[in-house]
Amino acid sequence: MSKIKIDATREPRSGEELPIAALEAYLKAHAPDLAGTIEVEQFPKGHSNLTYLLRIGDRELVLRRPPFGAKIKSGHDMSREFKVLSGLNPIFSRAPKPWVYCDDDSVLGASFYIMERKRGIILRQGVGVSDGLSEDLMRKLSTSLIDTLADVHNVDIQAAGLQSFGKPEGYVERQVSGWTRRYRAAQTDDVQVVEQVGQWLAQNMPPDAGATLIHNDYKYDNVVLDPDDWTKIIAILDWEMATVGDPLMDLGTTLGYWLQKDDPEPLKMLPIGPTHLPGNLSRQDFVERYSKRTGHNVDHVLFYYAYALFKIGVIVQQIYARFVKGHTQDPRFAVMGKAMEMLMAQADRAIDKGQIYDLNS
Repeated sequence: MSKIKIDATREPRSGEELPIAALEAYLKAHAPDLAGTIEVEQFPKGHSNLTYLLRIGDRELVLRRPPFGAKIKSGHDMSREFKVLSGLNPIFSRAPKPWVYCDDDSVLGASFYIMERKRGIILRQGVGVSDGLSEDLMRKLSTSLIDTLADVHNVDIQAAGLQSFGKPEGYVERQVSGWTRRYRAAQTDDVQVVEQVGQWLAQNMPPDAGATLIHNDYKYDNVVLDPDDWTKIIAILDWEMATVGDPLMDLGTTLGYWLQKDDPEPLKMLPIGPTHLPGNLSRQDFVERYSKRTGHNVDHVLFYYAYALFKIGVIVQQIYARFVKGHTQDPRFAVMGKAMEMLMAQADRAIDKGQIYDLNS
């Protein structure tokens, strides 16, 4: 059927190796169930936190740690991700089980946590219909993706022990001002479109739409598909930005990653996921499906979409700034500055047209 396989690992990139002896000693002392000789490989595809495969005997685990040289604590908070998974796993089967969290920087040079590995398929950019992704499969899968996001927003945060997680009041304003500050901190060039979009967001904020658990980075390459039925999502990954906040801001983030076949061709080169392939729900269908599943009013979807592109653009800029400053030599990051500008330009087009659906006419 398809050439796509379960995520491959490789030897850690130069400069991103783990001190195996120190890790083995820590687990022997603090997590004896995980003690043993460790083999380490790296998942090479992520762009934010570093992710490693640990083999201990016949057990496979995943270790997550911040990138080397990262100074953005809120975007690389291992304790946050561990707390979310600890609360969610007992009541939400698509949250992997966390095993251990370590805040002792002397072990790996940064905090880290270890969780179970969920073996399955992860769809990434560059995957085409020729790889077996039929229109019918993509229709069902994109529908499953939005339904699963609705399920996240319907999680009982009291049962998960996350009721005090985050500060939902004033969430929209804090996000707009916060991502604007983060851009300033990571700025490497003067880009006028960033100023235009940021100013529009500050002047057009809707009221908060409620408070639910939100993922804040929900997209194709952060979900794991059942290898026997790709329409089923068996796990959601990368919870480091999760909080309790406005669910429509979370919807916006997913829309920000949702490129359509009629969007500008350069945008489709970004490592966002195969959302533009035939069969995927359009952004309009996506929004309507979400509103039907949750009952949320989506009248302000233009704001949420523009905000999402702005936020994603800032995240890309933060990665690019690390490359410019020499904190990483990963060659994928050299073009991130141009990628940020393309995302901001897409937000500017949507604002200019007053809608998020047909932006290339």
